[in-house]
Amino acid sequence: MTSILSRVTVLGLIGLLLLGTGCFQSRKPLVPLALHGEAKPQALTLTEQGTQAYQAQQFEEAKRYFEQAVTEAPQSGPAHYNYALALNALGDPEVARQHFLEAADLSPGDKVIWDSPALSPYGNPENKNKKKPGPYTPRRSSFGSGMPGGY
Repeated sequence: MTSILSRVTVLGLIGLLLLGTGCFQSRKPLVPLALHGEAKPQALTLTEQGTQAYQAQQFEEAKRYFEQAVTEAPQSGPAHYNYALALNALGDPEVARQHFLEAADLSPGDKVIWDSPALSPYGNPENKNKKKPGPYTPRRSSFGSGMPGGY
């Protein structure tokens, strides 16, 4: 009886350890990017307003500000990225994809844009026949696949 209790205790501790490490490995939240200093002052102001709205989870309002910022600074990768974040949050992955890819094209060395978990599911723009993912949603890591046999 004591050995069974010991085994259950050890398994419980291992389970808690695995659960705890999974909670600490959550993704960083997606945040809008600041525009570079060469952007028009109007685009900078619109981006600041859009960022405030986005952080307040007022995504429709953020979308309007970021869309105007893209109009003011059409060659700005961060402007397209921010607009795509708002579109993605509103559940418009197709248009968001176009702006994520435009942001990546306009900012070839920007690690934040290229490594973004919102951009990475879209992959190579040449693969247009592949099924496209839905809007980005943060997910917790899970232990195993949940399928019998671990497949």
